[in-house]
Amino acid sequence: MCRHPARVPDRLYAGPVSDGGVSDGQGERSPGDRGRTDVSPASSDKDADAPDRRRPRSVYGVGSEPDPRFSLANERTALAWVRTGLALIAGGIALTSVAALTGLPAFLDVVALLACLFGGAIAVIALVSWRSVERALRRGERLPAPRALGWLVSLVVIAAVGVAVYAITQMPR
Repeated sequence: MCRHPARVPDRLYAGPVSDGGVSDGQGERSPGDRGRTDVSPASSDKDADAPDRRRPRSVYGVGSEPDPRFSLANERTALAWVRTGLALIAGGIALTSVAALTGLPAFLDVVALLACLFGGAIAVIALVSWRSVERALRRGERLPAPRALGWLVSLVVIAAVGVAVYAITQMPR
């Protein structure tokens, strides 16, 4: 049998649909196997002995295969952080373009540069965090604490205060 689908309960498995409920010519399936396409035991032994060729090997080469739901949730979290980084980069580019077209002060170019750098840093942090969580899942260890979250929040607060101070000082009196 395949290792991955066997760990996921039937009600959550959305695998391929068979053409008649017969598994590899061995007979009828049980009601719990509905929708699965299992491989024969001979090929699963060969698959279990085959080396894992996925990359990065520093992640996939340790421990055992975790529940796919947890691994996919970790990946979705990392992708959400990457989207946030891309949004900051796009915002920085937009701010630079608007500032250049309208003749706004150079301070906005500095804010745009910081937004782009901060967006790139978030993408790197997402990768590092994904790796550490995935390795912990594979090893059966406790999940690591979010190391970068504290300083990310601090940078956001500092940026907000800096922009607020700039806005107050630029107000007409």
